[in-house]
Amino acid sequence: MDILFSKERDKELANDDSKLGRVFRGNSRRPKLIRARLDELADADDPQIMRSIPQSGFHNLLGNRKGQFAVKLDKGYRMTLEPANKPLPVKPDGGLDLTRVTAIRILKLAEDYHARKSRK
Repeated sequence: MDILFSKERDKELANDDSKLGRVFRGNSRRPKLIRARLDELADADDPQIMRSIPQSGFHNLLGNRKGQFAVKLDKGYRMTLEPANKPLPVKPDGGLDLTRVTAIRILKLAEDYHARKSRK
C-alpha cells in the first residue's frame, strides 16, 4: 500500500530511524512500534489486511473522526490514518470498501486521543 503523510515532519521522521528515536527518546519502545506499524501498512495490499494482524489493533474511529482509522502503538498511543484514494472506493451500499484502498495518509505518527483534555 502507498503511504502518504499529512505533515512533512512526520514523513521525515518515518524515513529516518535516528530522528524518530530522538523525538521519542523518553520511550524506547514507541519508535520501534511506529516502524513496525509503518512496515506492516506498507506490506499490506489494503487496510483490511491489517485486521488480520492482531498486534496492529487496526480499528475504525467514530464520531467526528469517522472515516479515519488507527493502529496501536503503546499505552494509549495510536497512529492515525485515513484512506488517500481519490475518489474513495465505495461499496454498493455506500460504505467504504477497504479492500480497494491502495493508498493511506498518516495523520499523526503517535497520539493519545483517549486522554481527556483539561476542562477550564
